[in-house]
Amino acid sequence: MKRRQFITLLGGAAAWPIAARAQPSERIRRIGVLQGLAANDPEGQDRFDALLHTLQQLGWTDGRNLQIVHRFTEGDADHARTYAAELVALAPDLILTSGASTLGVMLQVSRAVPVVFVGAADPVGAGFVESLGRPGGNATGFTSYEYSMSGKWLELLKEMAPGMKRVAVLRDPAISAGIGQFGSIQTAAPSVGVELTPINVRDATEIEQSVTRFARSADGGLIVTTSASVLAHRDLIITLAAQHKLPAVYYARFYVTNGGLVSYGPDYVDQYRRAASYVDRILKGEKPADLPVQAPTKYELVINLKTAKALGLEIPPTLLARADEVIE
Repeated sequence: MKRRQFITLLGGAAAWPIAARAQPSERIRRIGVLQGLAANDPEGQDRFDALLHTLQQLGWTDGRNLQIVHRFTEGDADHARTYAAELVALAPDLILTSGASTLGVMLQVSRAVPVVFVGAADPVGAGFVESLGRPGGNATGFTSYEYSMSGKWLELLKEMAPGMKRVAVLRDPAISAGIGQFGSIQTAAPSVGVELTPINVRDATEIEQSVTRFARSADGGLIVTTSASVLAHRDLIITLAAQHKLPAVYYARFYVTNGGLVSYGPDYVDQYRRAASYVDRILKGEKPADLPVQAPTKYELVINLKTAKALGLEIPPTLLARADEVIE
């Protein structure tokens, strides 16, 4: 699917009756998609393409027996609330959400419309589902990781920059994932011997001012945790890390391909492929309450050697040997 075609899906409900008239012999199933990215974000395009391709393999073709309406929050909480209500009002057969922030808002709007989520951390702790094995409500899907993995980011950063003594943790304090990830990093900090500084990521100005202030002292590094706000400001964060010579670890590969130093986390594109199977099963009559929440099956360690060189870091050969991908 081309990007231009992808963006035209923003047309909303107006397109649905037209599609239905164009295919009178086959029922059109309606899906809403709520993403925390911008409409023209290439990472969002890659994820959506993976979803569409897998759905097509399962017999669902957009414009034939499937109609998809997209809404993009761009990390804005007000947008998320507005668009979640819009999608529910369109009476879709199912809604797909990305991340804990969009899922939380969607479940505040409706506990009736089936929801498949991707990339939500700790859905049980956040109250999104009753248990991983038996979600029990209208939502099921795919977690990003357990909070304990956040401590591994700190260990990884210290391995790459042994002289590091201070670490700023970029997190969204308004979501449970932001609190949980920071708590796990706090638990690991004493054994690594670093001092932590939380930096909130509510808007670009706050991020820039806080990182700049933190970077005035030496021996610092960054951990970038998961949230829609972080995702929306990722270019700024990568730029600030380079500008202030701060080694930084991220939760996903696309940060490193765009110039970040190192990432360790799930393959989010793969999670969209897997989500297509749940979309298929729910459209065929199964209930989200009966479909277990699944953990990632693929984790990736990605290192950018060009960025390491710019930071004056010598990556240990043992770490390079563990990497799934090395960008030179």
